[in-house]
Amino acid sequence: MGNVMQLDEAEDEESFKCNGTIHAELPIELRFNDGHLVTIITYSILMVISAIGNISVLTIIKKRKSKSRIQNLVMHLSIADLFVTFLMMPFEIGWASTVSWEAGDAMCRIMAFFRTFGLYLSSFVIICISIDRYYAVMRPLQILDVHRRGKILLMLAWIGSILCSMPQMLVFHLETHPNYTCYTQCITFNIFPSYVHEVFYSLFGMVVMYWCPLIVIFYTYTSIFMEICRRSRERSEDRIRRSSCSFLSRARVRTLKMTITIIAVFIICWSPYYVMSVWYWIDRSSALKVDERIQRALFFFACTNSSMNPIIYGIFNIRQRNKTQLQSHPLLKLVNTTVELPVVAYARDSIFTIFVITLPIFFNPPTSYNRRSSHDRNGADAYSHHRDPGHAAVPIHQTSRLSMNAMFIGSNRCV
Repeated sequence: MGNVMQLDEAEDEESFKCNGTIHAELPIELRFNDGHLVTIITYSILMVISAIGNISVLTIIKKRKSKSRIQNLVMHLSIADLFVTFLMMPFEIGWASTVSWEAGDAMCRIMAFFRTFGLYLSSFVIICISIDRYYAVMRPLQILDVHRRGKILLMLAWIGSILCSMPQMLVFHLETHPNYTCYTQCITFNIFPSYVHEVFYSLFGMVVMYWCPLIVIFYTYTSIFMEICRRSRERSEDRIRRSSCSFLSRARVRTLKMTITIIAVFIICWSPYYVMSVWYWIDRSSALKVDERIQRALFFFACTNSSMNPIIYGIFNIRQRNKTQLQSHPLLKLVNTTVELPVVAYARDSIFTIFVITLPIFFNPPTSYNRRSSHDRNGADAYSHHRDPGHAAVPIHQTSRLSMNAMFIGSNRCV
């Protein structure tokens, strides 16, 4: 009789852990806490910014009758960011809300695939942009193969993203917590034979997603910089008084500035996170001592990369459009002709610009109003949530990334 009563009490205790009050019995890292609330709020804000920005960029580019190669590449970059925005981020928000995984094993594997697909595609498109800029500056006369080369690069970027993301569907699966049988999580636990294998898998993602783009960026843009310097010296030796970027068209210079900005943002956003990840792989015990708020800050800072790209593209685009409108203003043409003032092409405030260019007219009225101008007109704890409090920065395959990719289209001036 006593054994029966003890069995009933054990069953009652187990059922108590499985009903709605289970969260009161779980450790803090296994139930909803302030960290999950911050995750939900941050992802929601980034999702709105990224969605508005990237959809706007796609709309602007699609409305144009003819797209340049770089605009086509930026369009694919925005598509990659939208994969992150509408697939990865809602998953992360829902996951942070439930803490445990409630969508089953199949959805766990599908979600794991799309968590990295957009990130791989974004990195590979940045490689395509770097290669395209390299050939535009270093091989400007090879115009016959540029479109075919661009299509091949984009095709390889999409295929490579799919192939690199497929292992996620094999390593991520549904596991039940050994101590809390009602708690399930989508994790990589019990898949790798040893910790070393897990580290190598994470290193693969880091090399392909971060170091490969970084190496390509460093080589291509170093070559571009050296070529610009070499041609500038040749022009100087010939005593031709031109700008140091005169051998490049203004559109090409503007595009180069935009792509450099996009790539700089990519490096700045992701470098701190990967430094933390390497530290975690080398010395996990010391990395775990880093303040959890710092770890989250590094990760969310990296996630902003997907939202930044449309902002970069937009800013550069607006500046160029304002510059074009300002150059075509009748008052500016008049002043350039009569008092020979330089074109104020880079002023940010059009009202202030008009004031500045018209002021000399009142002090020195022109005698002729000829309108012709001489100027030219981018263990158990493994079951807890992948971003639990107290857990060090996790390799990118076990986390997710939000991009910021597309609105700076800078000025035409040479730096």
